[in-house]
Amino acid sequence: MVQNRESVTAKLCAFGRALHSNTSRDKVFDDYLAFDLMGKEEYDEIKDFIGSALGAEDAEDFLGKYFLPIVLSRTDFTEKRLEKFAADRKVQYVICGAGADTFSFRNENPNIEIFEIDHPDTQRYKLERIRGLEWNIPPNVRFVPVDFEREKMAVKLLESGFDPNVGTFFSILGVTYYLTLPVFTETLRQIAELSANGSALALDYPQKGNFPERVSELADITESMGEKMRGGYDYGDVSRALYSLGFQIDEFFTPRKIQEKYFNGRKDNLRAFENVNLLSAVYTGGLVFE
Repeated sequence: MVQNRESVTAKLCAFGRALHSNTSRDKVFDDYLAFDLMGKEEYDEIKDFIGSALGAEDAEDFLGKYFLPIVLSRTDFTEKRLEKFAADRKVQYVICGAGADTFSFRNENPNIEIFEIDHPDTQRYKLERIRGLEWNIPPNVRFVPVDFEREKMAVKLLESGFDPNVGTFFSILGVTYYLTLPVFTETLRQIAELSANGSALALDYPQKGNFPERVSELADITESMGEKMRGGYDYGDVSRALYSLGFQIDEFFTPRKIQEKYFNGRKDNLRAFENVNLLSAVYTGGLVFE
């Protein structure tokens, strides 16, 4: 299942969103609350970590090469798909491994009931930051702590007021890189069990295969921080797993399409990552067993 304790890569991604929002004139995605939620002290700590532990002379160049192309494109892709999903009805939004995600406080649609799922330690830290900032938690936001090694996500969601009869949008971002295909498929199975007809999900995943040096360099970087990537999946494996559980893919962005949509013509060093795909899928009702 999804396991997303407070990780170094998650902090790097949060720092990257904050840095991009604060410094870029041509924003791919503007997470204008990322810096506030992180706080200046931790922001500076991560910046120092990039220089000292990872040996990068320029934090912005480092993140622009290895992290921001993935983080910014997948966040925009997911939130745009969610916006369509929730355009004219009451829905639920489940953020799997929410981490430092700020959507709950940027959201302006009161018809979206939000469930943030994360490991208890990570969620406790986030709630402490929110209290310290004196942010008011919106009435349509619920925090669901789940110890994935001991508890089932579906059970904890239902205990928190989740309604399986309401259309739900699930996001699974930054997770598949560290999961084997069987574990990823089990994650999808639990989502299918919770999904009413017409529910949807969005995710990013790494494509299996031989790719340019930047891909192996990123894998080496994350492994050096104790977070080993699993090598990715073939598109056929992903599509079969989704189909077998009752999902139909409705949007699929290859690296080329991501480049065309988000990064063509930019003057900085942001370029689509060579092995990262984005997709969304709709639950069509009922599991399909081959």
